[in-house]
Amino acid sequence: MKKILYLSVILFIIIVPLTVFSQVSLPKVLGDNMVLQQGKKVTIWGNAAPAENVVVKFQKQNKKTKADENGNWSVQLDELNATNKPQQLIVQGKNNKILLKNILIGEVWLVSGQSNMEYSMNNHPQFAKPKKGDPDYLYKKYKSAKEPTIRVLYVEKNLNTDTLPSKGWQMIDEETLKPVSAIGYFFAKTLVDSLNVPVGFISTSWGGTPIETWTPEEAYQNSAVFRSKVVDNKLNNVVIGERFHKMVRPMVPYSLRGFLWYQGETNVIEGDRGNYADKKKLFIESWRSAWNDNNLPFYYVQLAPFAYSQQRDLLPKTWDALPNVWEAQTSCMSISRTGMVVTTDLVDNPRDIHPSYKWIIADRLARWALVKDYGWRNLVYCGPIYKTMTISEDKVILEFDYTGSGLTTNNGKDPDWFYMKNEKGVFVKVNATIENDKIVILRGNNKNVPVEIRFGWDEIAMPNLINKEGLPASPFRTSK
Repeated sequence: MKKILYLSVILFIIIVPLTVFSQVSLPKVLGDNMVLQQGKKVTIWGNAAPAENVVVKFQKQNKKTKADENGNWSVQLDELNATNKPQQLIVQGKNNKILLKNILIGEVWLVSGQSNMEYSMNNHPQFAKPKKGDPDYLYKKYKSAKEPTIRVLYVEKNLNTDTLPSKGWQMIDEETLKPVSAIGYFFAKTLVDSLNVPVGFISTSWGGTPIETWTPEEAYQNSAVFRSKVVDNKLNNVVIGERFHKMVRPMVPYSLRGFLWYQGETNVIEGDRGNYADKKKLFIESWRSAWNDNNLPFYYVQLAPFAYSQQRDLLPKTWDALPNVWEAQTSCMSISRTGMVVTTDLVDNPRDIHPSYKWIIADRLARWALVKDYGWRNLVYCGPIYKTMTISEDKVILEFDYTGSGLTTNNGKDPDWFYMKNEKGVFVKVNATIENDKIVILRGNNKNVPVEIRFGWDEIAMPNLINKEGLPASPFRTSK
């Protein structure tokens, strides 16, 4: 009898804390000051005691659910309308109630990548000031930024935590903007000014990181291209999925509009010439799969010119290592719901891997979003992309997509950085002209040579070819 009583007491001590004192909880991505995505179902999720009843109240919606055997629960709010008026959300469990305040409804974007996306509004001292325009433009915008309808969730660079390394959603001011992506902020500001709705952006980046670390390992394990190359969850000694699992996955399935991406420098440095397009395709597919939405847009930045071959690295590079990655990035535009901005005109110093003009990059990214996601018309959103080549006896004609209101150059001179292979197999500089929004190149003495053209095919090339809206043409070659 005493033994039975003793066991009963022990069971009571174990069970009571799990039942009576367990509390409903939320992930860090759900909190005060957040922006909820308009026009989509919004998932609210968290933890509670197994089988605990949970109620979520927002506006006039009242959603009920029960935690599963592991204590996980989720509900979906019906589609919401944008509002600048702060809202409250209540999560009620058996033993506690959570009240979230100052919530807005509008547009949500996740911005990620390596150091050029991480490049903060505080403008680290080691980054050079822009030589064109106001050299203190970024700093002035940082000091004066007080936008009540822009919210940011900054993800810290920390892999030694089991929860999202973040302080949660914050209002915009000088202090909260210090570590935040400049591109993310200027993109959000453009959307707020253009759409007149609140915008929240998630800033999760880490300098010097290859694309593999942002891609879940199952993507590589299931890939016919890479499956045999993965050893101990590593590809070429890079741990696959490390940043994704710590800095992205904890935010799934937070409802959002889309993604912005600026990455690839480390893959160039590591000599990734032939596989970057395949890796990026896996990356895009895996993030869309994580959010269970194959239509989420990915707008990304083509790498800027930089003298990689002149750097002292363990893996020496040639002058065309970067152009090969440019080509891979351009090819990814064939993936549905993607878009690319070119930055060859935004470099003051080809030995500086961090171009200063982040607000211009943000504007170009926003153009894609405004047209493709928000229905804007009559806005040119992309620079010229090579389409076709026509060859006659005496000349070559190159045609482009995204010519806008016409081809031109940014300095009033003839287009530069065009090269043609001669009879010795060497690419030599050739003169090019613009005729009827096409590029025309005379064949000269190369009439009996198979035509191969390269444009801007050099790591430090900063060509002058643009459309009349000022968006630069992407480098290309007509054959590999």
